Amino acid sequence: MRPETVVIRGAGELATGIAHRLRRSGFPVVMLELPQPTVERRTVALAEAVYEGEVTVEGVRGIRIEEPGAVQGAWARGAVPVLVDPEARCLGQLRPTVLVDAIMAKMNVGTRRDLAPVVIGVGPGFVAGLDADAVVETQCGHYLGRVIYRGAADPHTGVPGEILGYSEERVLRVPPEAAGRWEPNVEIGHKVSAEEVVAWVGNTPVRSRIAGVVRGLLRPGLEVRPGQKVGDVDPRGRAEYCFSISDRARAVAGGVLEAICHLLWVNPPRK
Repeated sequence: MRPETVVIRGAGELATGIAHRLRRSGFPVVMLELPQPTVERRTVALAEAVYEGEVTVEGVRGIRIEEPGAVQGAWARGAVPVLVDPEARCLGQLRPTVLVDAIMAKMNVGTRRDLAPVVIGVGPGFVAGLDADAVVETQCGHYLGRVIYRGAADPHTGVPGEILGYSEERVLRVPPEAAGRWEPNVEIGHKVSAEEVVAWVGNTPVRSRIAGVVRGLLRPGLEVRPGQKVGDVDPRGRAEYCFSISDRARAVAGGVLEAICHLLWVNPPRK
């Protein structure tokens, strides 16, 4: 592996796509997560290692570690270490060359440009030249994956990207009158029809608005709130898409890799 450690804040779908690309490119990667991640696309998220202890996404294995001192051991096993550390307290000990914020909170929740020699923000909430050295565009469309070295990514629209003409319709949400324990009655990869009940929140059913394949579902047993996104249905109906990294995640990962190469070896930032 290369000597430059990369710490990624977040281990959800996009963060996992980034970790996968960087690990395959030879970078030692550490991922930081919440103690109870809320990830819908669980089959392609190394965040699941927080619950399961160990998961594999397209040949890249993630294992949960309990403290920063276990990072080297995880790397020696050929795995990406996943550490519960949402405040990134481990940075002083790990001293990474690169910090990537891929929490996807739509805002900056504490990443600063002085936390590492190279700091990259993923998506809206960061300004390149202010709180990050580069920002990678995550909005679906012509500029997806573009690296921005001065300025910000497009603002969050709240409108999901289209698949076969479906946008918000493909998202599974908690009904406005419901809150409580989330209990799906289908699995990721399951084919559903329009109006089929896919889960329950208490006594309230959650229905799919379109026909397709369930691509994402929040982990069973979590507490949810009214209107919360808890999954999505892919109208293309291809079950294999549920278990592989998406085109969007790959494009964003390519942008992060480009930004790292540019900022480390082509035009290093002055701080």
